Parts: sequence; C-alpha cells; structure tokens
Amino acid sequence: MPKIPFGSLSAAIAMLATALGFLTVQLRANGYEQYVESAASATVVMYVTAALIVVTWVLARRPHSD
Repeated sequence: MPKIPFGSLSAAIAMLATALGFLTVQLRANGYEQYVESAASATVVMYVTAALIVVTWVLARRPHSD
C-alpha cells in the first residue's frame, strides 16, 4: 500500500489557514466586520483539521498488534 502524504497535506492546510487568518485581519482592518466571524471560524476549522491529520499520521506510524 502506498504511503499517504500526511505531512505535506497537513502543512498545506496549515499554510492555507495562515493565509486565511491574515485575510481575516485585513477584513477587520478594512471594516468588513460581517465577514470576519466566518473567516475566523474557517481558519480555526482548518487548523484543527491539520492537527487531526498529524494525529492520524502519528497513529498510522505505530506498529499494529494484529
């Protein structure tokens, strides 16, 4: 079975979340308050997703006792 690129997937999602976080700050600075909460929520969801991918990566590397 080929190895799934957990590390690069997690890093890409974290980079996108960082970019969205910067966009959220810019939206707030430019007065688009109605969009800030949605963008901030999406940022948090992306960071949590990246963290869960890392957890999956760590668990997948452990030897199985089957």
